[in-house]
Amino acid sequence: MAKKDERFVVDYRQEGMLTETKILIDRKTGVNYLYYQSSNSGGLTPLLDREGRPIITTVFEGLE
Repeated sequence: MAKKDERFVVDYRQEGMLTETKILIDRKTGVNYLYYQSSNSGGLTPLLDREGRPIITTVFEGLE
């Protein structure tokens, strides 16, 4: 489980032989991010809806 003081929560994780995909949620803003890593490189980007706005998850103070 995540510690209370950690900024991000992992909402989804998929792993392959040399790849890893995660969806992270920022506890303070609720913005969802996609993280992708392949071998020794990777990237992070906000998830966007059809109108180009960031996808936001409701953030609960007691989320652990």
